[in-house]
Amino acid sequence: MKKQDVRSLSAKAQEALRIRAVQAVLSGRTQLAVADMFGISRQSLSKWLKAYRAHGFNALKAKPRGRPTGGTLKPWQAAQIVKAIKDRHPNQLTLPFYLWTRDAVCQLIENRFGIQLSVWTIGRYLKRWGFSPQKPVRRAYEKNDTVVQQWLTGKYPAIRHQAKQEKATIYWGDEMGLRSDANVGRSYSPRGKTPVFPGTGQRFGCNMISAITNHGQLNFMVFKGSFNSQIFLSYLKRLTKQAKQKVFLIIDRHPVHRSGTVKTWLDNNSEKISVFFLPGYSPELNPDEMLNQDVKSNAIGKRRPHNQNEMIKDIRNFLFRRQKQPQVVKNYFKEQFVKYAA
Repeated sequence: MKKQDVRSLSAKAQEALRIRAVQAVLSGRTQLAVADMFGISRQSLSKWLKAYRAHGFNALKAKPRGRPTGGTLKPWQAAQIVKAIKDRHPNQLTLPFYLWTRDAVCQLIENRFGIQLSVWTIGRYLKRWGFSPQKPVRRAYEKNDTVVQQWLTGKYPAIRHQAKQEKATIYWGDEMGLRSDANVGRSYSPRGKTPVFPGTGQRFGCNMISAITNHGQLNFMVFKGSFNSQIFLSYLKRLTKQAKQKVFLIIDRHPVHRSGTVKTWLDNNSEKISVFFLPGYSPELNPDEMLNQDVKSNAIGKRRPHNQNEMIKDIRNFLFRRQKQPQVVKNYFKEQFVKYAA
């Protein structure tokens, strides 16, 4: 079908088209089929879906055209916003954000002054005010670079060769604890000054186990309580049941992974699964860490859940979406330290 120029439609017609296209995808149709059905580009449809997932159908509604009234900040207003970002955290100002992102600053300005600014304008303001997005980097002192090199040049290539011989699929697995008071993602702060965020008295959390392949497959389990051998075995049983081929699972050396109970089960199910261990203190070698960061930043990092059940629901919904986006999962393997596993 010939693509139509959406810009030639009225604002209301554009709004109706966006909503109908997104609803069609939500009903189960593929993005390619929907784009062809409505005569729109896949890029436009992808942008509308992203807006819907972030802010719901309100994000698809028509907005007044042209520059918003009062679309610039006066010096005294800018000074107030800078002081607020430096002295306070979003939750202290009743904003539904963990960190000072451009969206958070947008909402702060609108709440205080009734001025609507785009995230791009906010980005320019933040740069002008001397703010930059920052994130700390950590490295374990116990890490052995020689062992890492042996993994990259010897052990992993051997695992990959063995997987081909046995017609097995290589999964990269990990587990992660999530807390309501965790600082994730990046927050704007004055250059050279790392932002520090205090905890809250009302803390809650949950845990998740996941495994991904470089073909875009994703398997996960979100649960309450501590990670132990029974939880891990429950996940392994689910993984081997859902996998179409033998599973080669690469994980870290967590004590639960090496417990006697787990070893016994693995020995009794060696025709279904084999487990291999990464070098110690080297999480950057595990592509599943990219999924962990994605969950932290985009499932719980942008909006604060109010209780444990809401947190679990948000995480599960996010992971279900990622299961339907194999290309996104494949892209995790393009990161610098995990390209070797692509």
